[in-house]
Amino acid sequence: MSLIAAQGPSRWIAGLDGCRGAWAGVLLHLDDGRHRADRFATVADLVDAPEAPTCIGIDIPIGLPDRVEGGGRVADRAARAYLGKGRASVFPMPPRAAVYAPDYETAKALSRAASDPPFAPSIQGWNIFRGVREVDALLRARPGLSERLHEVHPEIAFRRLNGDRDLAAPKKRPDGRAARRALLLGAGLPETLITARPAGIGADDHFDALAALVVARDIALGRAVPMPDPPGRDAFDLPIVIWAPGDVLENTGPPTVCC
Repeated sequence: MSLIAAQGPSRWIAGLDGCRGAWAGVLLHLDDGRHRADRFATVADLVDAPEAPTCIGIDIPIGLPDRVEGGGRVADRAARAYLGKGRASVFPMPPRAAVYAPDYETAKALSRAASDPPFAPSIQGWNIFRGVREVDALLRARPGLSERLHEVHPEIAFRRLNGDRDLAAPKKRPDGRAARRALLLGAGLPETLITARPAGIGADDHFDALAALVVARDIALGRAVPMPDPPGRDAFDLPIVIWAPGDVLENTGPPTVCC
């Protein structure tokens, strides 16, 4: 049974990606193609939006182990194994205590103390911890949201849509954006949604939110792929898994037409 069928009448899904001081969000109705793109101040703002999306893909780590072994969470290791030479796009998440550290130096010390082999988060990783804490706190305060909010990784999504092949150009290059736009169109997203980038949202953040939307659709329809399978769990029973689109043939077709 698909997630949509199991959870009720809402046919809205959504994708979220962090951007400067906010979240890039896109929403799509599975039946009639209605859609919108917007800038959301918090994740809760999209969760509680009028559309009440049943399934949301979000590019942020969910599930924080108290101790990390083998160089990262089980989801991080699975993602890096799949991405191959693109593995550097997966920041290894440190233990929970490091994510909640008051400053970067403390985060590095706490991470080294609770990881084997010891490692410290990069400054790029540290910079996303604010978003990680926001989502972690939201899921622990509202446990039912774990059935709606799912971790994704845009580069995994785009590679899956590209037939499990690496993309030739990175997302910040014009040819990289063109390739990703073509993959989103081929996956059936409305062209008007792909071009509806809100003010204050970068092109790469908008495309990453759209990739998260593709994964949310496949989760809702029961055809997404978990990495790893089965997922891990943290001490709060939050899943430690990155979801990817289903088979390429399932995601190939004419763009959805908005009414």
